[in-house]
Amino acid sequence: MNKLILLRHGQSQWNLENRFTGWKDVPLTEQGKKEAKKAGQELKKMGIHIDVVFSSKLSRSIETAKIAIKRFNSSGMIVNNITRIEALNERDYGDLSGKYKDELIKTYGEKKVLEWRRSFRINPPKGESLEDVLKRIKPFLNRKILPLLKKGKNILLVAHGNA
Repeated sequence: MNKLILLRHGQSQWNLENRFTGWKDVPLTEQGKKEAKKAGQELKKMGIHIDVVFSSKLSRSIETAKIAIKRFNSSGMIVNNITRIEALNERDYGDLSGKYKDELIKTYGEKKVLEWRRSFRINPPKGESLEDVLKRIKPFLNRKILPLLKKGKNILLVAHGNA
């Protein structure tokens, strides 16, 4: 049976700093690189052959994919065959991007910040709701991922928590 493996990127610098990241291109921390290596080791333990790799266009996702693949596949053959898809980018947090979550809680209250982060239909200021993210990703899943799965391909998709 074929597999679709979903992998969230490792810890980024702004994850560490408790900041809204969204579409900002923020690198992995050393911890994030370790997490990516561990993910690759787990994939190797599973003994699954991966046919196709997709990531978002953000470096934290691409780097996680490269590190995990190197750990999983010592020959590294598919490292250069990562298809980068903008539709898989993290949720756009708009005006919240780059801001510290704790400071926003002090300004707007915990309830409002939680609403921006977790509500399905409510957009953060000038950003995307989770519903918007789903609408962005769904065509890619239907047009690209499902046909590959139906062809019996094993897919590794490296993206973001909200995507």
